[in-house]
Amino acid sequence: MPADQREVTRQDLLPDAEFAQVRRERRAALMPLKRLRRIELGPVCTVHFECFETMLFQIQEMLLIEKGGAAQVADELAAYNPLIPKGSELVATVLFEIDEPVRRAATLAKLGGVEDRFFVAIGDDKVHGEPEGDIERTREDGKTSSVHFLRFPLKAEHVARFRDPATTILVGCDHEHYSHLAGISPATRAELTRDFA
Repeated sequence: MPADQREVTRQDLLPDAEFAQVRRERRAALMPLKRLRRIELGPVCTVHFECFETMLFQIQEMLLIEKGGAAQVADELAAYNPLIPKGSELVATVLFEIDEPVRRAATLAKLGGVEDRFFVAIGDDKVHGEPEGDIERTREDGKTSSVHFLRFPLKAEHVARFRDPATTILVGCDHEHYSHLAGISPATRAELTRDFA
């Protein structure tokens, strides 16, 4: 299926009992891919670039854990299919991971609007992330969520430059209270180019 049309369908899903039997092997097989698609951005933020394989596994996990049966399938497909890149974009789940509850609350309280401050730098061009869906991730009191879903829409020239090994690619956040940059390794860059048509 072309990258711009790829999405998980009911035909891609295993029955819960069958998935439970292969879950461990599927998770182990997915780990190298997930490591390539994971970028640590500063001390407490991780950017996970999603793809068909990561979303397929996530949907299977949700169905197995929540045990909603056939009625749940449509909701999970509707929730996770938008996170599969459609050929001219990158899509990421951004997590702020702070184990200690008091520190987590204090940090997130300072990061209101952070979902609008992430970008992928392709050479000299910055492509800012667009928050997925219509869910407000920053509350009225200024506290942000610990999880954000972002879409980075790329023009054809961005995709061409992304594929060019001579172009520097960075992931960043320029929020006043969380300003960090991270480079993308050649292996990660090669993996992410699979998301393009």
